[in-house]
Amino acid sequence: MSPRVLGAALVALFLLVVPGAAASAAPDATAPVPRPVERFARQALPSGDGWAADGTGTTGGSTAAADQLHLVRSRADLVRALGGDNATNRTNATPKVIVVDGVIDGFATADGGLLGCADLADPEYSLPAYLAAYDPAGWGMVPPTGALEAARVRSVANQTRQTQINVGPNTTIVGLRGATLTGLTMMIDTADNVIVRNLTFDDARDCFPAWSPTDGAAGNWNSQYDQVSVRRSEHVWIDHNTFTDGDNPDSAQPTYFGRPYQVHDGSLDVTHTADLVTASYNRFVGRDKLMLIGSSNTVGPDVGRLRVTLRHNLFDRVLQRLPRIRFGQVDVYNNWYRLAGEDFEYAIGVGVQSAGYVENNYFALGAGIAADDLLYDWGGTAVTTRGNWVRVDGDGAGPVDLVAAYNATHDPDLGTDAGWTPALRGGPVLPAPLVPLVVGALAGANRLPL
Repeated sequence: MSPRVLGAALVALFLLVVPGAAASAAPDATAPVPRPVERFARQALPSGDGWAADGTGTTGGSTAAADQLHLVRSRADLVRALGGDNATNRTNATPKVIVVDGVIDGFATADGGLLGCADLADPEYSLPAYLAAYDPAGWGMVPPTGALEAARVRSVANQTRQTQINVGPNTTIVGLRGATLTGLTMMIDTADNVIVRNLTFDDARDCFPAWSPTDGAAGNWNSQYDQVSVRRSEHVWIDHNTFTDGDNPDSAQPTYFGRPYQVHDGSLDVTHTADLVTASYNRFVGRDKLMLIGSSNTVGPDVGRLRVTLRHNLFDRVLQRLPRIRFGQVDVYNNWYRLAGEDFEYAIGVGVQSAGYVENNYFALGAGIAADDLLYDWGGTAVTTRGNWVRVDGDGAGPVDLVAAYNATHDPDLGTDAGWTPALRGGPVLPAPLVPLVVGALAGANRLPL
C-alpha cells in the first residue's frame, strides 16, 4: 500500500473508531491534529516543482514544533493559530502547521455570531446615498470625492480588519475534507515560505465596491478583496484548492450607472514584487477575474520578479486573467481551460515586459469563443506557445499555434519567443490531449488523502 493510500486509510479509521472526533474536539486553536494528518500537513513542495522550488525551495511549516500544530474550526481559532493578533500575525515567522476543519467564515465574531455589511459600514455611509451622490448624470465621469467617498473608504477599512486574514512566514495551512474559507481574504504579504492546500475559497465579497468612472469607456465598479493575495513574498505553494463565488456570483448582482455592481476581485493574485510561486492542481470555477500577476505597468521593482508556475489547474467557465501577466517569467503548462459564456473576454493576457511560456495546455471552447480569442495584448511584445490543443464547440480537437491564431486577426502582431525556457517542472510534461483526464480527476479541493 502506498504512503498516500495508507494515510487516507488511517484518517478514515481514526474517524470511524472515534465517532464524532472531527466535531467533538474543543473548538480552539490547540485541538490535536491526528497523526496521519500531521504527516501529510508537514509535506514540503517537491524538489524542482516550479518556480517555488527555486533556491531554498518551499517548506512552509514543515519544521513546526509540537505546540505549533493547530486544528482550527473558526475565524478566532485561525487568528490564534497564526499568532494571536490579526494586525501583527504577518510578522510571526514561527514555523506553524494549521489544519482547517469545517467552514470558517471571515464575517464571524469572536463569540461565533455573524456580521453583515451593515455592521461594518461607517455611520456616514449608505449605498443609496452613494448612488445618488455620484450618479454620472449629475456628478459627471470624474472620480468620487467628498464625505460619502471618505465614508466608503472608512467602511472598507472596517471590513479589511474583519475579513482580511494575515498570514506570516513559514506557515502551512491545509484543509481536511470539506474545509472551506468563506467571506475572507487570505493575505500573504511579506510572508516568505507559505503553503496553502486542500481548501475551498468561497465568496470573498466586498461590501463597499468603488465606482471608478475612468476605468474603461463607461466606468466600472471595482472591488477590494482577492480570495488569496500574494504580495512582497517569496516561495509560496498554492495546491489543490477550489476557488468559487458559490451562490453569490457577480452575474447575479444588480447594475448601477449602467455597469455591473461587481463585488468580487481576483482568485489568486501575485503582485507587489512577489516572486517564486507555484500554483498546482487548483480548480477555478465560474468566476470573472482570476489571476493578476503584477498590478502595475510601471517599470520598477517588479522587473526580474513575479516568476510563477501554473500547472495542472482547471479554469472552468471563467472569464479573464487566466492569467494576466506583467514582467514575470510565467510558466503555464498542462492546464485545462474549459471556457464558455457570452461574457468571456480572454485567457492569457500578454502584459508589459511579460515573458509567458504556454505549453501543452488544452482549451475546450464553448459557442462563440475561437482560438484567436485566447490571447490578449495588454502592452506586451511576445509569448512562447507550443504544443497546445484547442477544441472549438462542435468540432474536434487539434493542435493550434495560439500566437499565429491571434496574429491572424489582430494588429500589432505578437512575437513568438518570450526569451527563456523553463527548467523547473514537477515531472514530465503531459501531451495536451491527456490533460483533461488528469486535471479533471485531480484538480481542486477534496482530492487529496485528507
